[in-house]
Amino acid sequence: MKNQVNFRFIFLVLVSVFFVSTAFQNLNAQTKKNKVRLKADYVKIMDGEMYLNISASSKINKKNIKISGIELTVLNEINDENHILGKVITNIKGETKFLLKGINSITPDSTSTYNLIVLFKGNDTIKKAKKSVSFKNAEIRAKHIIKDRINYITASLIDTNTTNPISNESLDVQVQRLFNPLKIGDEFNYTDENGTIIIPVEDGIPGINGELIFEVVLSDSDLYGTIKAIFETSIGSPIVNESTYEQRTLWAPRNKTPLFILIFANLLIIGMWGTIIYLITNLFKIKKT
Repeated sequence: MKNQVNFRFIFLVLVSVFFVSTAFQNLNAQTKKNKVRLKADYVKIMDGEMYLNISASSKINKKNIKISGIELTVLNEINDENHILGKVITNIKGETKFLLKGINSITPDSTSTYNLIVLFKGNDTIKKAKKSVSFKNAEIRAKHIIKDRINYITASLIDTNTTNPISNESLDVQVQRLFNPLKIGDEFNYTDENGTIIIPVEDGIPGINGELIFEVVLSDSDLYGTIKAIFETSIGSPIVNESTYEQRTLWAPRNKTPLFILIFANLLIIGMWGTIIYLITNLFKIKKT
């Protein structure tokens, strides 16, 4: 009898431990939060927008998932103090763009470096996170020149604060296209001691009415971020419109149907109805006789 009591007691203890352990695991699984990874890049378009390209993702069940619909706060860090610049919400792709209201809307530190912070305060399922972005202000001055009857694109990279040229930085020169830009020049075009590059442009690059839109890009610099200068020239080869869409062709709209199809189709219709009328007329004649 005593052994039976001990056995029941041990059994109840084991069952209790099992249920407590299961409940603890479920509670721990419910309270576990995922880490979010923020990415932010500074982009400046000369004579255009300044903004941060921001994305949020998280590794859930060994898969990288884009985090949409979360609110991010952008702050300007000044002497260990944070000033709120605004808030944005990520889209369905986990991405968003925060527009800066000009370089004068943010304040640099004593080294003329601008320090921004992208902050996520966290929620029930995701931990809080932040991403720091630091950059100095620079500009690209680009233009088209002709030397010895050869077209060139020349560009200079200047530190705006010191007005000094920036040397040994790689600038990409490219022509805007519908899908991907057409890169010209070498793979790496490093600025010289004057902060300048000069790239020859080959003849025959097609453009509408001979117009080409060039981009000179400093891409993902550790000090200056991404800077892009865009300008238009008339050194391309005019595109000849060889489209026959508005002519009487098989692939033209229906109001431009080829004449031989119209004539042939109408002759077939007239022939068929003529045959039907002829047969009906003969049937009436046969019936009267």
